[in-house]
Amino acid sequence: MADCVRFDGVWKSYDPDRPVLRDLTLALPAGATTAIVGESGSGKTTLLQLVNAVEAPDRGEVRVFDEPIPPDRVAFRRQIGYSVQGAGLFPHMTNGENVTLLARLEGWEHAAIRRRLETLLEQMGLSPDVADRFPAELSGGQQQRVGLCRALMLKPRLLLLDEPFSAVDPITRVGLHERFRHVQVHEGVSTLLVTHDMREAVKLATTLVILRDGEIAQAGPVADVLAYPASEYVSELLQGQLG
Repeated sequence: MADCVRFDGVWKSYDPDRPVLRDLTLALPAGATTAIVGESGSGKTTLLQLVNAVEAPDRGEVRVFDEPIPPDRVAFRRQIGYSVQGAGLFPHMTNGENVTLLARLEGWEHAAIRRRLETLLEQMGLSPDVADRFPAELSGGQQQRVGLCRALMLKPRLLLLDEPFSAVDPITRVGLHERFRHVQVHEGVSTLLVTHDMREAVKLATTLVILRDGEIAQAGPVADVLAYPASEYVSELLQGQLG
């Protein structure tokens, strides 16, 4: 299977005495969902920021679909969808305007924008009238679905999700999980999911990466990690969250 992202000897530090990522070498498969799990401060979000070119490595290289990150970061990011905890929707725009903003900036034709919006709303289980309402008129779960629609609007090759489901209640989260899996199958987009929830990671991902203090504690297919923990730390983490 081809790689969607590759890290080769990547170091990143905001404090010279405490690297956030330490000599990280990792290849993540294309066309699938990879969950990145770790304690607070383990480097999960920094890893996503390197992929999205918000941050640059101090040493090493990040390659996306076998290409180095180009100088034109704006055009590069248009190929990547990004969704965060709380959706981050603009409150003064309708939900439809939020979802289609980048497509309009890219100069898509109105008919193409409308078709894509309708497709995404349907895939996310949202009624068409949601497009004409404002974020404040929706539940937290509905807002998160709209946020995912926005991240997918430009048909990205890569989707980055940073704790996208953690701000909603457990019952709503189950519905979001089902919708996400439905969309992932239909869109076929390579996905990196940062989460602190091991159950969520196991449920949604085919590949699991466990970070500890900026280093890889274990990485591989979910079934292999569950069956063969690489260390006492991984074993205790799995036992503590999965029982």
